[in-house]
Amino acid sequence: MRLFSAESFLDPWTCAAFRRALDAGEVEEAEVIGRGIHPQRQVRRATLVEPSGAIVNEVETRLESMREPVAGALGLRLGGREGPGFVRYPAGGFYRPHRDRGHDPKWQMAAHRAVALVAFLNNSRDADADGDFDGGILRLLLPEGPIDVVPRAGLLVAFPADVLHEVTEVRGGTRDTIVDWFYEAR
Repeated sequence: MRLFSAESFLDPWTCAAFRRALDAGEVEEAEVIGRGIHPQRQVRRATLVEPSGAIVNEVETRLESMREPVAGALGLRLGGREGPGFVRYPAGGFYRPHRDRGHDPKWQMAAHRAVALVAFLNNSRDADADGDFDGGILRLLLPEGPIDVVPRAGLLVAFPADVLHEVTEVRGGTRDTIVDWFYEAR
């Protein structure tokens, strides 16, 4: 399985500014796609945050700039992007094993997701003793064994959307991320 990573997709100042924007954004419980789209607290405990339009536009531009590097690294032709989501995992937050590509009549475009993108806005204490939270590892569950991606502020990772993965429980603190998906080229 190919995995793309960009260590300094976002600089520390930008990560801090985006986190402040999340503090001021509109919050709603994160949902799960499967048999409809609705919160399932036994599967996912997180919130979606809608920051200001200026922040969304800046993230859109930055993610779009990664199209060619991601496509080249993963050996894929990519179509449009879904649009960024801003996800906050509080203490006790998690997302059980799942795939981002799926089939559900209420969200038909999920079947066309080709690549998942995750940008971390803060550090896990596993990456930095002064980090903001414990746990919250992005774990890719591959047949040859798991790959753990330890959250580090500014890191962007991209992987095929049909890869089984999870976010381990956040223990203490808050984990902030940006997620998006490239669709298959048509």
